[in-house]
Amino acid sequence: MAVYTEVTDEALRSFLAAYPLGDLIAFRGIAEGVENSNYALKTRAGDFILTLYEKRVDPAELPWFLGLMEHLAARGLRCPQPVQARDGVALRELAGRPAAICTFLPGVWPRRIRPEHGAPLGEALARLHAAGADFTAIRPNGLGPASWGPLLDRCRAGGDAVHPGLITELDRTLSGILAAWPAPGQLPAGQIHADLFPDNVFFLDGPDGKPAVSGLIDFYFACTDLLAYDIAVCLNAWCFETDGSFNVTRAHAVLAAYQRVRPLSAEERAALPVLCRGAAIRFLLTRLYDWMATPPGALVTRKDPLEYLAKLRFFAAAEGPRAIGL
Repeated sequence: MAVYTEVTDEALRSFLAAYPLGDLIAFRGIAEGVENSNYALKTRAGDFILTLYEKRVDPAELPWFLGLMEHLAARGLRCPQPVQARDGVALRELAGRPAAICTFLPGVWPRRIRPEHGAPLGEALARLHAAGADFTAIRPNGLGPASWGPLLDRCRAGGDAVHPGLITELDRTLSGILAAWPAPGQLPAGQIHADLFPDNVFFLDGPDGKPAVSGLIDFYFACTDLLAYDIAVCLNAWCFETDGSFNVTRAHAVLAAYQRVRPLSAEERAALPVLCRGAAIRFLLTRLYDWMATPPGALVTRKDPLEYLAKLRFFAAAEGPRAIGL
């Protein structure tokens, strides 16, 4: 469930009075997502998404996120565009929370990933990186390599109860990842999504009947980091079957389409296996922490950290870039 803060009709109508969007027609909570409260909003001006930013989001960082989305949308990327109120301000307050309205994107995210999704995903990711190239504001990756050791430390007390021997395995694996991680300036960096999972990519059928990306959403983990790391996140999120096996054909489709827009350097290609291990351990650790910290009966569905243990083991055993689709 992703409605943590309830909004009354009276509060919403007062909030909307600041916008040139016309009368309210419909309003309902959206049950997907885990970080913020999201509502589908319909006014005389059309369909929108209202987001109330919850406690895990630093309000000081919201102008960066909204500014990035405005920048990307202005360069033709299909992503939510923040709607400015009459005073020119997009970020406001509603029900005691920072809040913003963004444009609605048509499409659906794929509940079952098919081979045809790989190429449009790779192209969309490369276009995101290209569109963000001249967005000069920097937001460090708060869930990058420097955070993984401290996050693992917070999981030590209960990690082995989730899986016997887990903490020892993660200690060893993390040491190897950090030792092989690219040095600053070694690989191209820029603005990355950092969380481009299937539920953050919308598709519609194109004129040829094949799926085409209609929108990229949820930029609230976006940051300034290695562009190839964003690819590694996608390979983790999109290229494993339900039985845990790696679909190298799908990975090749993602990578080939990406490189038709932005070819990878030789250094990026060589580094991609360790970047994939890093992406796997990042999501394993955040899932593990949430698994242990979420109280019974909470309205948030916990995600299984052991899914990413299997992915981490695959990438640790993969022999070179060819094994992961290059």
